[in-house]
Amino acid sequence: MTQRLPDWLKIRLPRPDTIKEVEGMMRQKSLHTVCESARCPNLPECWTNRTATFMILGNTCTRSCGFCAIKVGRGETVNPDEPADVAKVANELGLKHVVVTSVARDDLKDEGATQFALTISALHEANSLCIVEVLTPDFKAKKDLIKIVTDTHPEIYNHNIETIERLHTVVRPQARYERSLAVLRTVKELDPTIYTKSGIMLGLGETKDEVVKTLRDLRSNGVDAVTIGQYLRPTMHHLPVNEFIHPKEFKEYEAIGEELGFSFVASSPFVRSSYNAIEFSKKVMAERVARMDAIAI
Repeated sequence: MTQRLPDWLKIRLPRPDTIKEVEGMMRQKSLHTVCESARCPNLPECWTNRTATFMILGNTCTRSCGFCAIKVGRGETVNPDEPADVAKVANELGLKHVVVTSVARDDLKDEGATQFALTISALHEANSLCIVEVLTPDFKAKKDLIKIVTDTHPEIYNHNIETIERLHTVVRPQARYERSLAVLRTVKELDPTIYTKSGIMLGLGETKDEVVKTLRDLRSNGVDAVTIGQYLRPTMHHLPVNEFIHPKEFKEYEAIGEELGFSFVASSPFVRSSYNAIEFSKKVMAERVARMDAIAI
């Protein structure tokens, strides 16, 4: 039975003109977006504002998570033109903050790390002023694979913890809570200048204490920014929503995150890992300028 959404989870759809324009640009280069593949509820708003999260390495994932709408199967052939095509479309969209994610590619020897690195380099070469945010799989927390990505200096390295530790075996059966923490910790060890970011979904059966513990775990592993949003069931074949969290509770988590010392906290029902990424981008830029000014003095 379909669950009825509370009033705060109902959105008005914008005009479709820009949506069709962005879609056409993606199809022309055979590019994928997580916006489409994961059935993100923010797609109309983001595409109307000419923003999108590029999804490299195809649109077929080698892992099966209980919350995710991306199709599962054998990985697709890696497209050598993809990094340059992503950079070209990002420029055509006029993006100052580019988010790049991927499906999990456990079938590849490097699990897709090299394609991330090539894409980051292509984006920086095309526009040296743009901020590149990557949202990567866990690479099984292999330091050498994470290093391939960090060596190309993305400004923001995002890896989502997704849920509290107790629910990992159900929500992310092929992932590990501690392994995700290790990824984020390793990024900081390899390059402390890279901002780290992670996200968690609510409404899967977690308790408030478990959410706060997850936030503490992320912060103790050096994570700079966190996103907190409502889990929405993409199809009847996915995990059911246990609870619709009221916006007031999201505000409480935002305050807790700020008290814990995160540089940036985005917490509301429609927040997703790359939604309103430009807001964190502004903070990153401001801190970067302040740091450079301090060095100059």
